[in-house]
Amino acid sequence: MDSRQRLLDTMSELMWERGYADTSPRDVRERSGVGQGSMYHHFPTKRDLALAALERNVADLLPAASELDDPGDPMARIEAYLMRPRDALKGCKVGRMTQDPQVREDPVLLAPVARAFAQVRVSWVTVLREAVDAGQLRDDLDPEQLANALMAVLQGGYVLAIAQQDPGPFDDARAGALSLLRVAAPAGSAPENNRKELKP
Repeated sequence: MDSRQRLLDTMSELMWERGYADTSPRDVRERSGVGQGSMYHHFPTKRDLALAALERNVADLLPAASELDDPGDPMARIEAYLMRPRDALKGCKVGRMTQDPQVREDPVLLAPVARAFAQVRVSWVTVLREAVDAGQLRDDLDPEQLANALMAVLQGGYVLAIAQQDPGPFDDARAGALSLLRVAAPAGSAPENNRKELKP
């Protein structure tokens, strides 16, 4: 692995662990083993390195969200994405950046974060519309509102888990979201089929 890649990997991990404000160039150099001259050759400023690392974290997030775009049963895809194994105590690589004041106040650093969530939201809205069209969710539901609600469940679940240092609240939030989706099934749909498709 070349020095640029080591710097990116290290900054990505440190920002996930500590945030941007609490990560210094020295921290990056010490963990990556890359010298100061090489670091500033690739990234003239800490902000340049952080922006590249944020783009890297976005690139890590989006393939996972693309599970929502796969073919097949929409509700099964929703369940698979919600219940995919995650490290709740580390939080979302991208979402956690919104808690960093220096990222929030810098439009350039915030832009990749906003773009990532916008792309994930498109995937959510699409799969939820497919679920409505397939008769798996009531047709009076607004997929755009529901997409925001489900994204908020995941991000809020991370916050609760980190605050309590317990992954339980995150798992409860995901299971609760699935329970609410069951309730949102059209009247007269087979309850045993819904339970089978949406096992928490």
